[in-house]
Amino acid sequence: MNKIYIPEGYKPILDEYDTQRAISYIRQTFQSEFANALNLKRVSAPLFVTEASGLNDNLNGHEKPVSFSVPAIGADAQVVHSLAKWKRLALKRYNFGVGGGLYTDMNAIRREEELDNLHSIYVDQWDWEKVITAETRTVEYLKLIVTSIVNAICNTNDRLHVRFPQLRVELDRNVTFVTTQELEDMYPELTGSERENEFVKTHKTAFIMQIGGKLRSGKKHDGRAPDYDDWTLNGDIFFWNDVLGRAIEISSMGIRVDAEALDRQLTLSGCDNRRELPFHKMLLNNELPLTIGGGIGQSRLCMLMMGCAHIGEVQSSIWDDETVKACEKAGIRLL
Repeated sequence: MNKIYIPEGYKPILDEYDTQRAISYIRQTFQSEFANALNLKRVSAPLFVTEASGLNDNLNGHEKPVSFSVPAIGADAQVVHSLAKWKRLALKRYNFGVGGGLYTDMNAIRREEELDNLHSIYVDQWDWEKVITAETRTVEYLKLIVTSIVNAICNTNDRLHVRFPQLRVELDRNVTFVTTQELEDMYPELTGSERENEFVKTHKTAFIMQIGGKLRSGKKHDGRAPDYDDWTLNGDIFFWNDVLGRAIEISSMGIRVDAEALDRQLTLSGCDNRRELPFHKMLLNNELPLTIGGGIGQSRLCMLMMGCAHIGEVQSSIWDDETVKACEKAGIRLL
């Protein structure tokens, strides 16, 4: 089901030309701030991978990737959902050392995505991955990286205000850290997304940790594939968005599974069949570097900083008739 929400009295702040200029400025500026903060180098990345490689991100485990046959190689390919596994393999292939890392422009198609103000079937994000040590597989290190990312976002937003003074979205640099179990204890009657909104409404910028495993209620806060993040060392970065009156997830990230965590999470998820895939074999045999990584939504970041009401104002995708008509009536320009 597709959903569209039009904030009362909403009008775009920038015209068509300045919208494109602002999108370009945000992307270029944040990319530089972010890469410098985390010591990352840019690399090229695939739009699709072979199905047999096991490199595609399974997201919540039920999404069906866009697939097509490639007669020239006699195999099927899948458009990526994300590059969570590919990046880790790339760090090994490119001989990145501890403290170094990579980022890339990731473009994906998620055909089953519900369409609303924040969701599109087209996904664009900065995917990144950084080599760490066993000693830094800690909550403290995770929080350090989260704080660095939030500062890079806020630095970009401050610079945007100088270039485009009419844009005045304020972002809070102070990150509040909370676990999904703590959220369930605070708001037992609410759903996972409702808990996020209630918490971020008060704290403005938050990192919600430990996503993927079951809570004491027996339910999950949200789904997470078992073979990239360690469910005890991951989370999502949220900012409060005044235009929509809700929390916006900007980044999903975490310290990646080591052999022990992968073994445990594959069993818990009923995904033991993945143990025979090339990527998973390498991980279980400790042949890949220990890493931390994630994705940062490009369109969502632009939407947040520019005070837009719909993600279609900052990216070109396809929408249902109801969304198109509602946006036209409200004066919202879909690219």
